Amino acid sequence: MVVLVTGANGQLGQAIQFISGNYPQIDFVFCSSSDLDITKKESCQEVFAKYKPNFCINAAAYTAVDKAESQFEKANLINVVGAKNLAEVCKETNATLLHVSTDFVFDGNSTKPYTEEDIPNPTGVYGQTKLDGEKAIQETLEQHFIIRTSWVYSQFANNFMKTMLRLASERDTLYVVNDQIGTPTNAVDLAEALITMLIKTYNLQPTTHNLFGIYNFSNEGQCSWYDFAKKIFEINSISINLVPIPSTSFPTPAKRPAYSVLDKSKIKTAFGMDIKGWEESLNKTK
Repeated sequence: MVVLVTGANGQLGQAIQFISGNYPQIDFVFCSSSDLDITKKESCQEVFAKYKPNFCINAAAYTAVDKAESQFEKANLINVVGAKNLAEVCKETNATLLHVSTDFVFDGNSTKPYTEEDIPNPTGVYGQTKLDGEKAIQETLEQHFIIRTSWVYSQFANNFMKTMLRLASERDTLYVVNDQIGTPTNAVDLAEALITMLIKTYNLQPTTHNLFGIYNFSNEGQCSWYDFAKKIFEINSISINLVPIPSTSFPTPAKRPAYSVLDKSKIKTAFGMDIKGWEESLNKTK
């Protein structure tokens, strides 16, 4: 089984590389943007022709939420055009696409965990381009999985956990918002989930068409960014003055969802997944 991974240098791409040795039955091909430019269909066709993947995990994305507000064309090129190019080439080569999306497709006005059937309503450019990318895939390719996730962190690349640890080494006091509720997701757990999905899909061929579609994945539980930061410092035995603040005290160009907890019932049922709680996963990531 050949699995092509885009965005190899990003957080999720590095997490997949980190665990890839646990799956000797899979021939992973990791491509950074210099190896595979998903915004150019010819680049996608050349790489797919060379490696002939059964699956493509699209871990490439424009994720600068605030910058996206002033960089629509760049965000659209990567998150929409890139996703569509991969879907078209997967269709041409009979490959299955696993595409990673986001809780930002929702407006955050819910009071209960979002299911895959809830109607998206993004409030910013980033969320809108990720939703448009989802739609482009759905309109192009039947053999697809769209996995919406949230608050991804790990020991790799840039993320909230690493930012908190860096800031704690520079300051005595930190202010973190406490009125945005969601679920931290360990990138390694997300990587494991994606591989679990493609292995089951590969083993069940050709009876997997009823599994294709949208799925939610995050760790279990929920917290605020303040709770998340507090637990990060607790686990790392860091003493710091951590002050909870409302989002209104920390204005950003892009509006964040006030509530973005995801319901994981569908993925747990379809793929028999046992999902770790966010605190348990964080404990293993220092």
